[in-house]
Amino acid sequence: MKRIAMAVLAAALLAGPTRAAPDSAALVYKLPADIPWKGEARMGSQIYVLWGDPDKPGPYAILVKWLPHHFSQPHTHPNDRHVVVISGTWWVGTGKSFSTETTTPLPAGTSVTHFAHQWHYDGAKDEPAVLEIVGEGPQ
Repeated sequence: MKRIAMAVLAAALLAGPTRAAPDSAALVYKLPADIPWKGEARMGSQIYVLWGDPDKPGPYAILVKWLPHHFSQPHTHPNDRHVVVISGTWWVGTGKSFSTETTTPLPAGTSVTHFAHQWHYDGAKDEPAVLEIVGEGPQ
């Protein structure tokens, strides 16, 4: 009997703690592998809308995934945008002249404000970078 009790205890310890799923009325979540990214990978970046709509007036929040060796061309935005680098290294440059050689590396945890109507370009070099961007859609 003692051997059976020890075997049951050992099996329970090896199995680890059981975890209850959180109440979906309280919160919902997506694990990184389950995020439904939109956009073609060959274009260099993909997005996932957290809330709002970046193409319509009003506030929004999106995740942007920059794939390795892809950059945007110099561009501006009509409103300020607030960015947090979630993972990887995001490379940013300013001005109308594009050069990946003059970009600045911003590691995970960095907070950035892109000011409205200011020229910039951005992307990823050797590793993907995931950003959370919060802004106001076009008026």
